[in-house]
Amino acid sequence: EVAVPRNCAQTFLLFFSQLENLQPEIKTLAERLHYEVSVYGRQRGWSEKVARFHFQKNLRRIVTELYVRDNCHPFKATLLVWVQVPMWVCVSLAVRNCSVGAAGSEVREQFSSGGALWFTDLTAPDSTWILPVSLGLVNLLIVEV
Repeated sequence: EVAVPRNCAQTFLLFFSQLENLQPEIKTLAERLHYEVSVYGRQRGWSEKVARFHFQKNLRRIVTELYVRDNCHPFKATLLVWVQVPMWVCVSLAVRNCSVGAAGSEVREQFSSGGALWFTDLTAPDSTWILPVSLGLVNLLIVEV
């Protein structure tokens, strides 16, 4: 259950490190664009406001092209959070409600006699800790590999 937040953190770090790697290139392109817009603006007689508008518009276009080229749009870093975390919370709550909050006697009876191997009673906690430890190791392997 710890794998989801850890995976989210790793995804954030990956995408933001890619964005940081683009910053020197963006800065260089922005300086060059600023010079070109100021020269072109003087030739055309643009006001400072019009020149700033064209600079910002073209800089947004250039940055978007860089994001597409390097496949590192900032929204992708948050996509995992918006999809995986709510699913993780819902599944965790559903499993908890099935095992702890089974109010109906029929459901409770099925959980108390429907296990397998060493966990024959699904309503009782695992006293051997085999299942929680193996689940944690599998999640760790998924995150690390």
